[in-house]
Amino acid sequence: MDKGTRTRSRTGVPVIRSGAPGSGVDQVVVEEPLEVRLDGERVVVMMRTPGEDEALAAGFLRSESILCDRTDLVAIESVKSDESVWIDVRTRPGSSVLPEGWQHRLLANAACGLCGKTTIEAVRLELPERGPVPRVSGAVLAELPGRLAEHQPVFTATGGIHAAALFDTDGNVLRVSEDVGRHNAVDKVIGHAFLEGSPPLDETILLVSGRAGFEIVQKATVVGIRIVAAISAPSSLAVDLAREAGLVLVAFLRDGRYNIYAGGDAIG
Repeated sequence: MDKGTRTRSRTGVPVIRSGAPGSGVDQVVVEEPLEVRLDGERVVVMMRTPGEDEALAAGFLRSESILCDRTDLVAIESVKSDESVWIDVRTRPGSSVLPEGWQHRLLANAACGLCGKTTIEAVRLELPERGPVPRVSGAVLAELPGRLAEHQPVFTATGGIHAAALFDTDGNVLRVSEDVGRHNAVDKVIGHAFLEGSPPLDETILLVSGRAGFEIVQKATVVGIRIVAAISAPSSLAVDLAREAGLVLVAFLRDGRYNIYAGGDAIG
């Protein structure tokens, strides 16, 4: 998280211990709105944990295929007023186009309201040609949750926030982001890679601290990530998309164990 950013709040709460009432002070994760504007047009208002806002906006635009080439980005900055915060994204004239119906697609994804076969086919048609999936050892995969846990300060304090991480195939941590929204955490790590021009996402492993829903695998597919791992469960549509797109998908990755739902040939 960015230094000085308020990611948690202290609040007094009644507590019950062994049936006896008392009082205490708890830390809760901060959740606030952020508006993203693209060339002056409002694109989305999202609820997020403050911090890494520029990366969040860039990752969202990239994973929605609204912004695809780093060279098209002219400027991205955070703007604050007395009442709101927004990210102002400016691009080269004619370089960014909001896809037809993209707002409907976004809302339907959040509500799991799209037809699976139609959605997977639409994602597949957007994919560039790709090389083989990088190989990763099972021993490396088994170590990733422990390495992620070392980089989750807000979760340690509050217990109420998601995390996403990028690792190389040797298991080295490349980037970790936390956010109250699991999609936001993924967009933050994607955004950092997009803005910094590295690492090549097709050579990384994406690990999410919760479940692997369709939209998580969709984001990975769109930006070129080939290996997705989740500490919790996958959804059926996520499994279908991973198999269709040729990804590795492992889930229930914990305590040295995991299930392989797609791409098992790439795991050594």
